[in-house]
Amino acid sequence: MTTDAGAPHSLAPIDGLSHVSGDRGRPLLEETIPQALARTVARFPDRPAAVFPAQGVRVTWSEFATAVDDLAAGLLALGLEKGDRIGIWSPNRWEWLLTQFATARIGLVMVNINPAYRLYELEYALNKVGCRALVTAASFKSSDYLGMVAELAPELATSKPGELQAARLPHLQFVIRMGEASSPGMIRFDDVAGLGTARERARLDAITASLDRDEAINIQFTSGTTGAPKGATLTHSNILNNAHFVTAAMNLTEQDRLCIPVPLYHCFGMVMGTLGCVTKGAAMVFPGEGFDPEATLSAVAAERCTALYGVPTMFVAMLDHPGFAGFDLSSLRTGIMAGAPCPIEVMKKVQSQMNMREVTIAYGMTETSPVSFQSHVDDPLEKRVSTVGRVHPHVEVKVVDAEGRTVPPGERGELCTRGYSVMKGYWDEAEKTAEAIDEEGWMHTGDLATIDAEGYCNIVGRVKDMIIRGGENVYPREVEEFLYRHPKVREVQVFGVPDARYGEEVCAWIVPAGEAPSEEEIREFCRGQIAHYKIPRYVRIRPSLPMTVTGKPQKFVMRDEMVGELGIAELKTA
Repeated sequence: MTTDAGAPHSLAPIDGLSHVSGDRGRPLLEETIPQALARTVARFPDRPAAVFPAQGVRVTWSEFATAVDDLAAGLLALGLEKGDRIGIWSPNRWEWLLTQFATARIGLVMVNINPAYRLYELEYALNKVGCRALVTAASFKSSDYLGMVAELAPELATSKPGELQAARLPHLQFVIRMGEASSPGMIRFDDVAGLGTARERARLDAITASLDRDEAINIQFTSGTTGAPKGATLTHSNILNNAHFVTAAMNLTEQDRLCIPVPLYHCFGMVMGTLGCVTKGAAMVFPGEGFDPEATLSAVAAERCTALYGVPTMFVAMLDHPGFAGFDLSSLRTGIMAGAPCPIEVMKKVQSQMNMREVTIAYGMTETSPVSFQSHVDDPLEKRVSTVGRVHPHVEVKVVDAEGRTVPPGERGELCTRGYSVMKGYWDEAEKTAEAIDEEGWMHTGDLATIDAEGYCNIVGRVKDMIIRGGENVYPREVEEFLYRHPKVREVQVFGVPDARYGEEVCAWIVPAGEAPSEEEIREFCRGQIAHYKIPRYVRIRPSLPMTVTGKPQKFVMRDEMVGELGIAELKTA
């Protein structure tokens, strides 16, 4: 399904059609994540590897490798084995980074859980993939993680650590909590590293040697218009190679220092960020647990970062910071702006005012590890501000019409991609996997795109109606299904409306079942149950919804009416 066979290398369209194939002259990395880390540690043992200013952590590659092995040995001592799923629910912390590489060292499948998730979503994620262990922060912003875990598993109060038997979380055995305090039934994260004995340490290299680069090592939840989130299952080869080629396009080396304010639970943070740095020996700098413009600017200046990642809203927040002019950003050279359409004027300011002359834009999706297209530091300015670049090495892409025929250059259609980067599939969802990946290995992205005569791609819309709010994907069907639980909701449609700050905001139109709920009542119903970015900013009560003659809701009619009502304009984007 993830074959690299297909069209020859051609960055320009093949056979006069919107069909391009990436460079195959540069070989794929034929190793696992722990092997890649070991190679970098051997080359650059004393160079800086990771910096977490807020936690006072600063380690070299050799120190990082030692800490990874300590945690991996401790996980083995608990009884966790290759193939077990272990969830990570935390903002950007040192423990997150350690967990990513310690789990990979021994073949545990790390399951990324969005830090914004609430009870309903957490319960679903843990049970969907059968997590045997959960590594969790104590809290983050308004999220009381320990409180939510205890609510889902009240049995923790009387359980011995490591012996949880919870009715609502039947697979979960271990809860490992970050922080210095202790909690009933949970194991302290820092204590795990001390559990490994010489016996477990002696097993590490043998387990690593037994790993296959095409085995699953990571699960990331990505929703769909069909409702419940699906677990995109990614292999060592998927994410390690994508990280390698993403950072190669930026000319990243061991001399670089990459500032990573984007969340680790996303591919942006943990693939393009941490894994990308591992493939090159570049230092990773994490300005804080979550994005803060001042903390990010401070970290770039203090750590002399040469590269910076972010979604457009992050760059806007930094550029608009009242103290922006006081930060020395002269060390910056490159970086990536991705995750949402990039406003052209913002891109120009990032290049001129933040010194990121070689900034690139990338496009992809979780199911493709994630990047399929990326601009290069040498691409003409016009191409870097108006497209998402050209196809990645070893990736093949085409644009097809509704009948599946490849369209001529410049015509819009659905973007399809195949190659090493396509996921193994959705965890335990063979039918959903078959809907997304056809028999020839093409991943149907659901995005509308054009490819020009030089092979540059433009994303021009979405086949389905996904909302992208500040870089976060919001799938209307998932929010609708949750809102249907409210006793006063008879019908509901959720859609996006343009927003100057976030790109899009969430709007819900509701037909009441009897007494109409208030807008605030609907929002309050969502709080604590679904992630904050999914909660509708706009709620409207309507007697009926606009429908086609066949009974399908006309979201474009609703959207147009809201645009008029709110007096907002469509945004010009790259």
